[in-house]
Amino acid sequence: MSERFERPERFERPERLERSERFERSERSDLGVRAAELDASDELAKLRAQFVLDDVVYLDGNSLGALPAAVPGRVDDVVRRQWGELRIRSWEESGWWTAPERIGDRIAPLVGAAPGQIVVGDSTSVNVFKALVGAVRLAALSSAGRNEIIVDATTFPTDGYIAASAARMTGCELRPMDPSEVPSALGPRTAAVLLNHVDYRTGRLYDLPALTSAIHDAGALAVWDLCHSAGALPVDLDRHGVDLAVGCTYKYLNGGPGSPAYFYVRADLQPRFDSPLPGWNSHADPFGMSPAYEPAPGALRGRVGTPDILSMLALEAALEVWEGVSIDSVRTKSLALTDFFLECVTAYVPQGRVESLTPSAHAERGSQVALRCADAGEVMKRLIEQDVVGDFRHPDVLRFGFTPLYVGFGDVERAARVLGETVG
Repeated sequence: MSERFERPERFERPERLERSERFERSERSDLGVRAAELDASDELAKLRAQFVLDDVVYLDGNSLGALPAAVPGRVDDVVRRQWGELRIRSWEESGWWTAPERIGDRIAPLVGAAPGQIVVGDSTSVNVFKALVGAVRLAALSSAGRNEIIVDATTFPTDGYIAASAARMTGCELRPMDPSEVPSALGPRTAAVLLNHVDYRTGRLYDLPALTSAIHDAGALAVWDLCHSAGALPVDLDRHGVDLAVGCTYKYLNGGPGSPAYFYVRADLQPRFDSPLPGWNSHADPFGMSPAYEPAPGALRGRVGTPDILSMLALEAALEVWEGVSIDSVRTKSLALTDFFLECVTAYVPQGRVESLTPSAHAERGSQVALRCADAGEVMKRLIEQDVVGDFRHPDVLRFGFTPLYVGFGDVERAARVLGETVG
């Protein structure tokens, strides 16, 4: 329990403690004033009104983004009019058939890709499988003897599971390792490397340009998982020559629970991309019902089965909040939010009670802050009871995600203050 709940009455309190408390009150007041000033000058602050939010401090957008206000009405139209009235006609009249590539082109600017390289559909896991097996097949076309897949050893578990399955299916050896070890491990046997742009647990941002370059120098293909970076920071897939990439849409892109993922194949690789899941939706003549498979041209060959229209069109509506928004301005605010949060945590949380696992250097930080805390599960439960929502990762990590489109500096100051009161 903290001093402020245990201290004796004022006339019995030592002068030293009085000065400490005066300083604490002053510091809190200063941080609150600064938060208000920062919010007043924030050019993205107006976007908060485009989301369905209450007074809860919501710092879990790196798990599930908040609901954009335009989505319920759009979904109602899709269900009642497009499905309920137009029925089968909506595949053409409402644009259902072209939704995967149309929405892919809407995501493309957020990850630095030109149109025609992204399709939306399936889950992230399915797309990781397509990308990794496809990468091994592409590598085999250019160089014999490439029978090794390198995977981020700290990756989200599913990526590791998929990589292991892809290795078994393609006859490759799987080599899990820390991303920092990848450049020195690359060799003539390396076919593909699967890496996360941002570590889901710590928020560490990895050097996509340098690692992609090293992978290419070794003659291998780079596959990037963008789940914790797309919509929070610049990615620049085209600029850095990334081969294949995947990502979810329910985090910083706010597409809703289970919203379809996306799949990027660099334009010059598309004619040679051999999907391990050749479905009827990726056929050059999908309604020809031919027993022989002929892949569609371009990014369309990344499609598999019938698109999940309800969630896909909800995602399309959600992406409208990005109109006129620069990803660079989002990154600037993201860094300012996380900087301010770390400053407030230092001021409010008793020394030694938490430890930041997230790098302090901007070049190595995503849009979340992970704090190690001995009783993290119980602490997060108590924070949520006080309307500060983050999440807990076993065994001892508090995660706080900062979505610049709707999180403000006042939210940040309040979250850190409540954290300090909770663990004090």
